[in-house]
Amino acid sequence: MLKESIVQDENYMDIVKEYFNNADVQRLKNIPHHDSNRLNHSMKVSYYSYKICKKLHLNYISAAKAGILHDLFFTRSVNYDKAKDKIRLYSNIHPEMALENAKKITSLTPLEENIIISHMWPLSKHLPKYKESFILGSVDTVISTKEFTSKLNYKLTYALGVYFIFICYLIFKTNI
Repeated sequence: MLKESIVQDENYMDIVKEYFNNADVQRLKNIPHHDSNRLNHSMKVSYYSYKICKKLHLNYISAAKAGILHDLFFTRSVNYDKAKDKIRLYSNIHPEMALENAKKITSLTPLEENIIISHMWPLSKHLPKYKESFILGSVDTVISTKEFTSKLNYKLTYALGVYFIFICYLIFKTNI
């Protein structure tokens, strides 16, 4: 279930409603993702990236849009037998598949393309070229870790949140 604050944020929902209502994006509801499904995960990543980018006076519209589309792929790791193939799927293949699928739905700016393709950096070969790309990749990592660890009843999210804020401060301290 999505947090109420996400769906009640009218400005955010105006940006993403076109993508959120897309049939392919809605298919992500059927794919498990840690403690929920891939659509809820994508909405959280999109929303928190949007909020951070807006606060930092960055391109929050592209961050929101790319966030919804960053995991738009339908392959699951259960389809792979070897651990190295699963790692390859999640580190490099899935961002490439998500980008291809996103391009079928809408036109993307170079910024949005880079956000989607690089969201698994540093695990992937695709480097973030923009601050928004780094932010979304970091938000994705924090949210994924929180989702995964909540399933295991670990409380690492506080430490990860503090780490994320510290890294953002170091990178963007001239802009804050």
